[in-house]
Amino acid sequence: MGKLYFSEKSRIKRIPDRGHYDEKTLFSILDTGRICHMGFCLNGQPFVIPTLYGRDGSKIYVHGASTSRMLKNLEKGVPVCLTVTHVDGLVLARSAFHHSMNYRSAVVFGRAVLVAEDKKEHALKVISDHIIPGRWEEVRSPNKKELKATSVLALKIDEASSKIRTGPPSDDKEDLELGIWAGVVPFNTTFGKALSDESVKDEAVPESVKKLFIKSQDEIHLNQ
Repeated sequence: MGKLYFSEKSRIKRIPDRGHYDEKTLFSILDTGRICHMGFCLNGQPFVIPTLYGRDGSKIYVHGASTSRMLKNLEKGVPVCLTVTHVDGLVLARSAFHHSMNYRSAVVFGRAVLVAEDKKEHALKVISDHIIPGRWEEVRSPNKKELKATSVLALKIDEASSKIRTGPPSDDKEDLELGIWAGVVPFNTTFGKALSDESVKDEAVPESVKKLFIKSQDEIHLNQ
């Protein structure tokens, strides 16, 4: 994968060694997240809205009600800043000043366009597969009324940057002899066992849900 375009707007200025500008790093952060935050300004008022998303190549899809204020304004082509963040651990130092977090974050800049009606179902499937792979094939597809009530936007990645912190605390040398514990507390987000809806009769838990739980358990064991 090649380099992503970036400028002074997206260049990492605070601890630049943590910055990454390649597609592989960016996509890995986007593809393992489930919530993004969409930042934009309307009439001088900034808004930051959390929403579900899905990536298809260099495009990021978001969706919502056709009456959504955010979507109706974003489809006009206003500049958008989309962010995704993973917290991987609490970094506990010997001094209060050097406490930190291990994290992976991505910042994407672009402008959103309204997805055409004949492309809308594909975009919705991309979002669904991003949240829970395989679920789309297990359920009823959206009907014409539901599709009409839903708007989908595609945000083309114009430029982006990723920032990653890993490793132990960065204590000052003179603090190493203080006799204070320091280290990293890993932070993991996992899925628990599925809780069936009360109206479920004899239907078995579907494969897509089982795989979520199994994957979560595997990740816990890998991180222990």
